[in-house]
Amino acid sequence: MLGFRGCSYRIGGLQHKVLLSPCPQILQDGMESSLRQLLIEAFVSAGRVDNITMVMGLHPQYLSSFWKTQCLLLRMDGPLPYHKRHYIAIMAAARHQCSYLVGLHMGEFLQVGGNPAWLQGLHCAPPKLRNLNEINKLLAHRPWLITKEHIEALLKTGENSWSLAELVQALVLLTHYHSLASFVFGCGINPEEDQDGGQGCWPLPTHSDSRGSALQGLGDAMQEVEVLMERMKLLRESQQEEEGVTQEEMETRFEMEKTESLLVAPSDLVDHSLQSNVLCFVEDPEFGYKDFTRRGEQAPPTFRAQDYTWEDHGYSLINRLYPDVGQLLDEKFQVVYNLTYNTIAMHCGVDTSMLRRAIWNYVHCVFGIRYDDYDYGEVNQLLERNLKVYIKTVACYPEKTTKRVYTQFWRHFKHSEKVHINLLLLEARMQAALLYALRAVTRYMT
Repeated sequence: MLGFRGCSYRIGGLQHKVLLSPCPQILQDGMESSLRQLLIEAFVSAGRVDNITMVMGLHPQYLSSFWKTQCLLLRMDGPLPYHKRHYIAIMAAARHQCSYLVGLHMGEFLQVGGNPAWLQGLHCAPPKLRNLNEINKLLAHRPWLITKEHIEALLKTGENSWSLAELVQALVLLTHYHSLASFVFGCGINPEEDQDGGQGCWPLPTHSDSRGSALQGLGDAMQEVEVLMERMKLLRESQQEEEGVTQEEMETRFEMEKTESLLVAPSDLVDHSLQSNVLCFVEDPEFGYKDFTRRGEQAPPTFRAQDYTWEDHGYSLINRLYPDVGQLLDEKFQVVYNLTYNTIAMHCGVDTSMLRRAIWNYVHCVFGIRYDDYDYGEVNQLLERNLKVYIKTVACYPEKTTKRVYTQFWRHFKHSEKVHINLLLLEARMQAALLYALRAVTRYMT
């Protein structure tokens, strides 16, 4: 985790404002030059440096991995033609009402020769693309419902059938843009100046109240940091002293966390009226995330992570059907999971691995995925309620994210640290959805 301040970059003769950029005292290993090079590559490739790239640039190591993956998905050789890739991105972003991404890819779709008539809405797209609607809906909101029958329906022989390679690329694109919508809403990213809505992301909070109450708020926020540091220390000490928790206890703690997550929901009222440029790409707009264990309903079975892992199953399946993408996705997952600057707020030299794992596993928990070797008691110890509300909102219904829910958690942490959390959310969410989809593909193939 890391601190940043504002500056500008001049690329291709144009000045691009970086709202948050590295402070000189913590720049090391050529981080500043590598970020500049990444922004130049983005500009040369797309003719612009969008605000997503700017915000991800707070973490250049991750941005590099993300950029390579997205470039392969959209611009390099693959089973799907380029215009269909952008149309799939539009379909995915529209599920979360992300007009920013929808607008971005409408432009890209036309630039690569897409038929303008398709942009009138999903009803004007070819049947083959419209047939993706059901799996798009499930992947975005309830991926645990995806079965081999959904895969079989898309692959069945006929004029509008998908090949397995095409479908795998489509699944990766859909999960990529569902998760990227989470990042856009989670960081409050606005359109660029040449789109409606201004530029940048949520600004640093300002204190317009009295000096006394501002100091009180600062004191409370600093205390939150100290409480978290102390809990991490106590957890490490208890891990060294304990002989271990039984599997039965581990399972019980997971179920308790999953059940408790029912009580974690955004309280802010948000205007859910869809903009016309988004609504035309959405069928069944009322369909959304639904908690696992509602009263009177049968909960779907827990996905035991060990039964179908990314490392042993998902990675090899993608690489077989869509070469190189598996390797890049794996690198991206590893980069964000291990990304650390060994700082928390004002503290340096901190091992944050326990905190990062708790965030990753909590995202998977709200999607029903359980790790047998993880003590979910750590989630309750390390993630305060406001942070849980934020994580669940961004991961499950990102369109409901507000500035208020962003500012209420970790009040003394830097913006770059909150962006870091959003990168973890993006990748944990994407991996969770991919695991459900690829498990269904594997079951279809066997």
